[in-house]
Amino acid sequence: MKTNRRKFIKISSIGAGGLAMAKPVLNWMPSFLENEKPIDDSKAKRYPTYCEICFWKCAGWTYTNKEGKIWKITGNDNDLHSNGRFCPRGTGGVGMYYDNDRLKTPLIRVGRRGNERFRKASWDEALDYIAEKMKRVAIKYGPESLALFTHGSGGKFLGHLVKAYGSTNVTAPSYAQCRGPREVAFYTTFGSGLGSPEPTDIRDTRCLVLIGSHIGENMHNGQVQEMSEAIDKGATIITVDPRFSTAASKSKYWLPIKPATDLALLLAWIHVLIYEKKYNKEYVEKYAFGFEDLKKHVEKMTPEWAYGITTIKPDIIRKTAIEMANASPSVIIHPGRHVTWYGDDTQRLRAVAILNALLGSWGKRGGFYLPEKFHLPKFPHPKYPTPKRTWRDAFPDKYNLAASTIASGICDATIPSAERDWSYKAWIVNGTNLIETLPNRQTTLDAIDSLELLVAIDTMPMEITGYADVVLPECTYLERYDMIRAAQHRVPQIALRMPAAEPRWDSKPDWWIAKELGKKLGLDDYFRYDNIEEVLEWQLKKVGSSLEEMRKIGVKTFERNEGGLFIEDGEDFEFNTPTGKIELYATLIEDEGFDPMPVYTAHPEPDEGFYRLIYGRAPMHTFSRTSNNPNLTDLMDENSVWINPLVAKQWEIENDQYIWLKNQDGVVSSFPVKARITERIRWDSVYIVHGFGHSNKRLSRAHGRGASDTQLITNVMLDPIMGGTGMRGNFVTFLKEEPKKEEVKS
Repeated sequence: MKTNRRKFIKISSIGAGGLAMAKPVLNWMPSFLENEKPIDDSKAKRYPTYCEICFWKCAGWTYTNKEGKIWKITGNDNDLHSNGRFCPRGTGGVGMYYDNDRLKTPLIRVGRRGNERFRKASWDEALDYIAEKMKRVAIKYGPESLALFTHGSGGKFLGHLVKAYGSTNVTAPSYAQCRGPREVAFYTTFGSGLGSPEPTDIRDTRCLVLIGSHIGENMHNGQVQEMSEAIDKGATIITVDPRFSTAASKSKYWLPIKPATDLALLLAWIHVLIYEKKYNKEYVEKYAFGFEDLKKHVEKMTPEWAYGITTIKPDIIRKTAIEMANASPSVIIHPGRHVTWYGDDTQRLRAVAILNALLGSWGKRGGFYLPEKFHLPKFPHPKYPTPKRTWRDAFPDKYNLAASTIASGICDATIPSAERDWSYKAWIVNGTNLIETLPNRQTTLDAIDSLELLVAIDTMPMEITGYADVVLPECTYLERYDMIRAAQHRVPQIALRMPAAEPRWDSKPDWWIAKELGKKLGLDDYFRYDNIEEVLEWQLKKVGSSLEEMRKIGVKTFERNEGGLFIEDGEDFEFNTPTGKIELYATLIEDEGFDPMPVYTAHPEPDEGFYRLIYGRAPMHTFSRTSNNPNLTDLMDENSVWINPLVAKQWEIENDQYIWLKNQDGVVSSFPVKARITERIRWDSVYIVHGFGHSNKRLSRAHGRGASDTQLITNVMLDPIMGGTGMRGNFVTFLKEEPKKEEVKS
């Protein structure tokens, strides 16, 4: 059936207990894929931008009306990330600009941290305060005792400042809390990580397997569009999820797996491919290392073995494995994005990588293409000082395969401990609400209590700003220039972001904040420019473009120069691994003392009356950063908790009834959440959308709306290979009456 692209999906109730196959019979694509009406250019001006609502960073145009006010945002037709179409979040970015709850002026804390009491300050006073504290930290503890937590484009400027100051501790929570295990898994298998956007050739695939990946709800724009194309072409979709997700509704097979057993299913699929001789023999023989070891390893991991663990019937396991094999090499077992689940996540993603290898999909059309990124020259600056310590010194002989700084690790190493002879003393937090981002909230609060300086730079008064010593109001991406976007794709592209309006109130762009703070720290030599336009013009002229050209076109495409998009049949190709081959048997992981091939281990089960807490995304929101956006709250202003009807009947919970959630450690949600009774969730689990339950009263639309999943994640299972934080080992029960205040732990 051809997909209608004009409607959001409306999914009927389907029993989650026994359904294994779900026919793609319902319209599902969101309305952003419909053709937009042309804009009358006589009434509008347009400015190039790339979106900051999520990490996809789609390039587009910001339009102002004849009064010069920001009006709307559309996609840039030449952009490979968006193909000229923005998702609901992207078009809703205008609400970020007009939100009157925004931070308006620099603030300096009065009283204890967390009390939300501040006094207004000038930029000069606020930056003087920060510079003085940073100088004291450098003298007393060393500059490496400062860490930057960042999520967004501004991190490049602030990261430059922090490195010039003498610290390399720059971290994004998106690594250890989201995608890190898959990067390590694919690197140790193929010699290359995945990056963003992931190099999945979905538009040409014949079979797409989604295992815990919710394309259509996470709204990864390019992948949503390509999945629509694949469905139109008749591709087989296989979705593995304890919840009947949007993607599951479009799938030939829905496998409602028992949570925490995904690795057993993956190993059984590997067994079927090998022992029923369905793998891509020619590809494996030419490019793979360790096949015989893998064959022996999975010998007893049959579909019958996996059935007793996963509740997926053996015949379905075999049928889905054969569907993949029949599509080889145009098949993708999708690696997902948020993959930090149970603490064995690198090994689970290793199994995903191995499956793709056995099917011959890496480097093949309809599988994974070989991406290319455009490399812009860096504006000249002095060499950074060499720090005496890095984050790795806090974790000697651990996480050696982690390619990025671990945010939760820095948090842990901020709390003084007899096991370490130093700890972090200052944080700069930019564009990431750590209270709602890092698991085990109490650890984050304990770390903050140990700091001598906490600076929060954000557009909105999030929970983290309430604990800051100084709050700096960042202007939105619609009001500023940023560095050129140069992300990987099928061909190299660059995109420009420029302001469409002056910053509202007394907010400033990050490039200005970094430069002015650098001056006060005596680091002028690292900022040898008057403004960011000077930097952009220098970079663009070095690559044969100019700021004038980019203001007109927004996106510029270049030819590939690093080889073909795919590996040709029979081509001699060396992988960046110790053996030069795809490593089914991972020598790098073995060198670190871990199993070179994935091993399934059982995970804890919930006690009676408790249910596994599963969390996810909604198409109209990005984490907690958009839950106050006036445009997007019109689409969804609170989350709900999905409960299976059998469970709801047992608890006598009605649909739309407000309840509280209590986890295995006695932590109760601060606010009630609406019950959604649906057969789209297994009886042993509940599900809520992440990013709600804000406690900051300055968020007029988001305060107290729904429950915070982060608050309930107190059991964290660390991935021993790369340090990722497994967060799906938490269980909740229900409270039907409002708990007493002493019951509600933070």
